[in-house]
Amino acid sequence: MSKEETVESGKPFLVGNKKDLIETKRTSITVGERVLLIIHHEGVFYALDQHCYHAGGSLLNGDIEELDNRLCIVCPKHKYKISLKNGEGIYNATNPKEKDKPPCWKSKGIKQRVHKVTEVDGKVFLTLSETPGWIESDYYQSEKGRADLKLEMDLETNKSAKS
Repeated sequence: MSKEETVESGKPFLVGNKKDLIETKRTSITVGERVLLIIHHEGVFYALDQHCYHAGGSLLNGDIEELDNRLCIVCPKHKYKISLKNGEGIYNATNPKEKDKPPCWKSKGIKQRVHKVTEVDGKVFLTLSETPGWIESDYYQSEKGRADLKLEMDLETNKSAKS
């Protein structure tokens, strides 16, 4: 499902029927000019910018994994891990000076903009994030970021056509 609407800041936007969104599990939606991903996983709805903060890869088909008690989506392009709850970039850290200590999961901080999802009477609503400041996934929601994504897709299409 893809919708293009204008949305006032801070106002909930109707995404669809809860039953339909549960069946599809993942839905790509355009709200204003923002491309978002709605995920239903284990009884909970999540919403985040659809393009990974790292290189703009689509998260639509990313695997969902639990890492250190954090539910994360894994970008199919470069395997970056992003917390569904708050958009933190998660990485597996090791300290080369402590060779006997096992790696542990650490946060890079918030890298992916997440949005609020609410359910009312069988309907699902989304409210765009009002978190102030720049979050890295914002780049792929900008005019320049969208142009870069289009250029990359065109290059990949040309590569495939030549093969």
